Amino acid sequence: MRNVLVSLVVLTLLASASVIYAHPPSDIKITFDPQTKMLNAVISHNTNNPTSHYVKQVDILLNGRKIIEHNISKEDNNLTQTVSYLIPDAKEGDKISVEGHCSISGQLKKEITVKLK
Repeated sequence: MRNVLVSLVVLTLLASASVIYAHPPSDIKITFDPQTKMLNAVISHNTNNPTSHYVKQVDILLNGRKIIEHNISKEDNNLTQTVSYLIPDAKEGDKISVEGHCSISGQLKKEITVKLK
């Protein structure tokens, strides 16, 4: 019985340790070109293993409505995930949100307002 209890405690500590090292993206830099209707986002997510701890999903919202859900299998590198999308319906004054989800825990959402150049 004591071995079972010790095993459960060790498993609990290991599981909580992985969450301690998990973190949501730290920043999202968004640009939108109103001429080409291209959205570019660089999601900052510093990790030492981009194949197991990475930005797993990026959601794009136009005026609060999700228009793109992009599932990702690994991060570009240890620092960032870069994504680009064509948003043909975006017009001046619209709000575009980018939300990056960590594969382990947390997410970050940033928003811009479309402006003509």
